This record gives sequence, structure tokens and C-alpha cells, in this order.
Amino acid sequence: MDFSIRAANVEDCKDIARMTMELSEYEKVADQVKVTQRDLEQDGFSKNPFFHGIVAEVPEQHKTKDGHTKIGYALYFYSYSSILGRSVYMEDLYVMPDFRGKGIGKALMSKVAQLGLAAGCNQLNFTVLDWNKKSLDFYFSQGSVDVTASTGYHCMRCDGEALQRLAQP
Repeated sequence: MDFSIRAANVEDCKDIARMTMELSEYEKVADQVKVTQRDLEQDGFSKNPFFHGIVAEVPEQHKTKDGHTKIGYALYFYSYSSILGRSVYMEDLYVMPDFRGKGIGKALMSKVAQLGLAAGCNQLNFTVLDWNKKSLDFYFSQGSVDVTASTGYHCMRCDGEALQRLAQP
């Protein structure tokens, strides 16, 4: 299948928001989505962006039945490990269901890895749901390891009221 991968721009935020909702529905967390198209525009395309993105696009002749040509995306940002140094964190990797199995997910992930290496990163980090066997198998096939299993690290979160309490002096 003919497709291209390119840097996302502010005009892509409508499609990224659409695909983010599709991903959240698949992950059974659609009721938790708070980020809007406007948030994506501000947070990704301001002077100091909180994230970067890439999109997968197909030619018009391969567009979806709903008329979409943007059929996948990855969001990532740079972070730092006090042990290994520079890191790139892939927040989302998504390809619309009708376009899976065609190398698009691999191309998106590969591009994030390339961008990370170009920025001097030593590792690519991301999370995947424990029940998502297809994604786990895909990530393992790309050489990824389950850090929870191999090192015992757990991904932790503090949000909502707990974050508010934690922030109190």
C-alpha cells in the first residue's frame, strides 16, 4: 500500500483528535478523554511544544469510506533518564483498523526511533496495555522488551485530586 509519513502540523490536529478518540475507544477509556483539538493545537504547535507528532497519510484513491487520508499517527516527546540520558517517549502509536498489517505502524515507530536517535536519545519508551496481545506481539517483534518484567519497574501515575493534594506545601 502506498503511504507517506511526515511531521504533523497544526492543520492535522482535527484528524489527530479523531484518531485519538478511536484509540481511546479501543482501549476502553473514551470516557476519560479530556484533550480537545484546540488543546492539541496549543500544546503541540506553540513556541515550546509539549509534544511532537507524525502522521501517516494515504493518497486520495486509498482514502477511507469517510473520506480520511490521514490514517495513522504517533505522538512523542523528549525526556531524560538519570541513568541512560536522553530518551524519547512515544505517547501514542495508532493506525486505523482497515490499514493495519501494511507496515504503517512499523514505519511510524521507526520514524520516532530515527527522530530520537537524531536528537541523541539512548532509548525509546512507551506503554502498552497488558491485554493488548496484538500490540505486545508487534512491539516484541520490533525488539522492544517489557521493562516491568525484566527490571521490575512499574509505570506510576498521580493525577486528579491526588495530584492536587500532592502539590500542596
